[in-house]
Amino acid sequence: MTKVLMIEDDEELAEILSEYLQKFNIETLNVPEPFLGLSELETHDFDLVILDLSLPGMDGLEVCEEIRKRSDVPIIISSARSDLTDKIVGLEKGADDYLPKPYDPRELVARIKTILRRMGRDSKRIDEDKKDRDIRLDGESRMIYFKNTPLHLTAAEYGILSYMLEHANEVVSREDLIYNVDAIHEESSLKSIDVIISRIRHKLSDNPKQPRYIRSVRGLGYRLIP
Repeated sequence: MTKVLMIEDDEELAEILSEYLQKFNIETLNVPEPFLGLSELETHDFDLVILDLSLPGMDGLEVCEEIRKRSDVPIIISSARSDLTDKIVGLEKGADDYLPKPYDPRELVARIKTILRRMGRDSKRIDEDKKDRDIRLDGESRMIYFKNTPLHLTAAEYGILSYMLEHANEVVSREDLIYNVDAIHEESSLKSIDVIISRIRHKLSDNPKQPRYIRSVRGLGYRLIP
């Protein structure tokens, strides 16, 4: 699970973002004060920091500079301050990205994933996770195995399951599957995706009422837990 430290004094906003990020396997610890945030970084490991600029006791740009002195952890500045100078200075002081408020939480998720992918911080964790998976993809043979037994899949089933394996533990929307799986036509309906998912569940002996591997996330899509 990706671990994020959020330094944000708007605790209501922090709670909303934390609950949303949890859906994408991102665990968030929020602290409302900069000194507490710096202390947490000294004592715990985080994959990324989300940093507000308007903080009590210390300006966020100073906090950014202090973090960078102590760690190479990626930093996303999340701020309602619209001054272009703040953005420039923040990036100069070591921030990796700057996201002006208000923003759609989905954009925050996308920025987090992009930065971690670029930094390579998620690769080690992914490799470790794959060792214990019930469902795994053999890239050389292009076969998907379930508990070490090869699955017999249609092209659409293979495309969907392999895409979900690439995004294991993340929420994948039906639209993601339609536009990213070659075997699925772009004019396909969302219902057709549900039908294919149902077939895959059957081949995984996954109880649709209490699924172990492919779980529905209301209003968003599906999450594969391999």
